[in-house]
Amino acid sequence: MSRQISRRNFLTAATITLGAAGLAACGNSSSANNPLAGPTREVQDIEGNTVTVPAHPERIVALSEPALDGLLALDITPVGCVAGRGQRTVAPYLPEKARDIELLGSVSQINFEAVGAAQPDLILVDGTSINNNKPALDALSAIAPVVYLGYAGGDWRINFRNLAAAVDKVDEGEAVMAAYDEEVAAAREHLGKYDEDTFSIVRWEGNSAALILNDLPPGQALKDLGLKRPPSQDRMGRGHSEPVSNENLKDIDADYMFFGTLGGSSIANPDAGGSVDIEAAEQAIASAVQVPGFTDLIAFQDGHIIPVDGSVWTSTGGPLLMRRIVHDVNNSLD
Repeated sequence: MSRQISRRNFLTAATITLGAAGLAACGNSSSANNPLAGPTREVQDIEGNTVTVPAHPERIVALSEPALDGLLALDITPVGCVAGRGQRTVAPYLPEKARDIELLGSVSQINFEAVGAAQPDLILVDGTSINNNKPALDALSAIAPVVYLGYAGGDWRINFRNLAAAVDKVDEGEAVMAAYDEEVAAAREHLGKYDEDTFSIVRWEGNSAALILNDLPPGQALKDLGLKRPPSQDRMGRGHSEPVSNENLKDIDADYMFFGTLGGSSIANPDAGGSVDIEAAEQAIASAVQVPGFTDLIAFQDGHIIPVDGSVWTSTGGPLLMRRIVHDVNNSLD
């Protein structure tokens, strides 16, 4: 995900900064609405900046999928969040209680006015949403303390550890990661018979494919499980799926292929429509077979294309998403 800020985005964010500052000024007119009116702590964000946050935040806003996932994994329900990537709601893999959280925009289009109206005392962001966009971060900081948790394509554990520190749940966070490690260790025992096989992760959009590489959570999960990627995919990406032209369709091939979709939607076009579940993946496979060369792939020939939930396998998240991937792999390769 690029860190460059277009002139249009800069001007929009700068305008929002002024509006957000006005909202913050109104919201902070009494100590009851001042996010730092009570006891505070100091934490460091991913870039080493010191941020003063409430000692016990009570009105947290999560402006990314990893932030929302991480809070729910710690049994914390934020007062506001954003819709999942390419979706109009939170990711369907999340617990039912996530459906009742107020939506404050999408990962690509934050509603700053709604954020201010939610009167948060802590705002959590990362490189998969706001990114390192100073005008936008300044706008949010005018509302409440902002902790920048991690980078797009970064280690999910680092992101989650920063989140746990921000909400004063360090020990609980370590326990969550330990539980994940135990599940991975148990899964590796019965996945050993696949040591010689390769595994591809594909996101299908419209009539073309994109690869999920080692930097994104599904790629990290396969590494943890000891499952090999084909040479064309055994590398780091740029924090997002990597498009593959139909002329190079062989690059998505492997002995097994996890195949998901976000319908026609994307981070830049969340309203294009389409579903993300396994049925949607099956429909996308039916579309893919019409593309020349797809039926020649080894995974197709061997019947090893595995439809998966796109909100889990072709997006991003935290420990809940990672555990769901391990569960999916176990079930599909049982």
